[in-house]
Amino acid sequence: MSRVAAELPATARAFLTRPRTATLTTLRPDGTPHVTPVRFTFDTATGLVRVTTRAAARKARNVVAGGRAARVALCQADGFRWVTLEGRATVTDDPVRLTEAVRHYTARYRAAPPAPEDLAVIEIAVDRVLALNL
Repeated sequence: MSRVAAELPATARAFLTRPRTATLTTLRPDGTPHVTPVRFTFDTATGLVRVTTRAAARKARNVVAGGRAARVALCQADGFRWVTLEGRATVTDDPVRLTEAVRHYTARYRAAPPAPEDLAVIEIAVDRVLALNL
């Protein structure tokens, strides 16, 4: 289990396994926030968040434009209970990583994600967690 996941209370880890939608916040090239609803997975073994998307999607383009310093925040909420996962993000279309992202997504949401021709995965190396009422 990753250090970040190990430090999460069991209730927060359980909350992050529920098949819910979250919001992903990226920064546009002009520095303004772009917030979009997403489905995601959180791998407690690696501390990695995965969001499947189109390579041409604004969120993916924002991450690419941010380069190695691209930081993002993903927040899953249910009423006044929430967890925000922050970290550095990258975008990849590597077939092995896409297969892993699709496998995790299918297990969580009980259906495969959409599969556009330009399928990519945003991977977030979580290094900070904020939570309330979990």
